[in-house]
Amino acid sequence: MTVKQKKRRWSDEEKRSICFQTMVAGVSVAQVARRYAMNANLIFKWLRDERYTPEPDATGEDAEPVFLPVEIEAANNPVSALAPVPSGRIEIEFPDGCRVSAEGGFDVDVLARLLKGLSS
Repeated sequence: MTVKQKKRRWSDEEKRSICFQTMVAGVSVAQVARRYAMNANLIFKWLRDERYTPEPDATGEDAEPVFLPVEIEAANNPVSALAPVPSGRIEIEFPDGCRVSAEGGFDVDVLARLLKGLSS
């Protein structure tokens, strides 16, 4: 017995946001499609539609770098304060409570562009 999935509807703003994510250097359409559990061909279709394609300068290529405030919290447990911190790990929490983590080898410029896209 197969379960028929309900067809998803994407708002114009969601389509624009998804298309914007494909414009980040180093990010493929396939990666974005997997992130949203959708077929990459649908994103390619949206990218051909001028309503959803981001403006060339909207990718932040010429944007001035901005420093963000950083909070460093001390560990309550002195043993954990001495434990080695895994290299190549960053965790960012937005004011609305959303949290983004990146671990292992990642491109800092790509991460910065992605965060800029998420925060706009």
